[in-house]
Amino acid sequence: MDNDLETLATALYVKIDDMLRDWPGLAPDRPAGGIVPALSDAELLTMAVMSALLGFTSERRWLRYVTGNLAGMFPRRIGQSGYNKRMRKAFLLFLRVIRMLAMDTSLRSDDVWVVDSAPVECGRSRETARRSDAAGWAEYGYCASHSRYFWGLRLHLVCTLTGLPVLFALAGAKAGERETLLGMLEAGQDVVNDHPGRR
Repeated sequence: MDNDLETLATALYVKIDDMLRDWPGLAPDRPAGGIVPALSDAELLTMAVMSALLGFTSERRWLRYVTGNLAGMFPRRIGQSGYNKRMRKAFLLFLRVIRMLAMDTSLRSDDVWVVDSAPVECGRSRETARRSDAAGWAEYGYCASHSRYFWGLRLHLVCTLTGLPVLFALAGAKAGERETLLGMLEAGQDVVNDHPGRR
């Protein structure tokens, strides 16, 4: 185990735990008198951030890696199914942690922000488009970079030049990029106000 990795995990845990103590309302709701989870929310989010930093895209591989290589850092673990359920319930909290960590980096203070969108294909067949839970929200759109039509959504991003996301939005495939950007800047007014003079 790398000492630098352990130091990073410890610093992440302390920062996340302090944030949860300062804003207890951010934690996912749990029934009073319920079973105490094996992992605290701070431990769970630290594991999630570490998996992203180390480049793991599979939860199963990440948990196997933790068991084999990071058992000293994460002595209490849960299975893949429990990890997935907890992460889905803590999604908004995870977004808050990412934003908090991004605000602590100097990368966010870049003078230039870049805006772009990418297609998020949700299905290919007409049957999928008709029966999907995304039906009514997803729609047909055209992707000029791939020269094809797709059924789904568009992910709109505002990033620094180094690739750090500042704002994001999911919209229908036909949504105009300019209108979506104006909506993102209006919704993220606090971010815009904190960074005057950005291009």
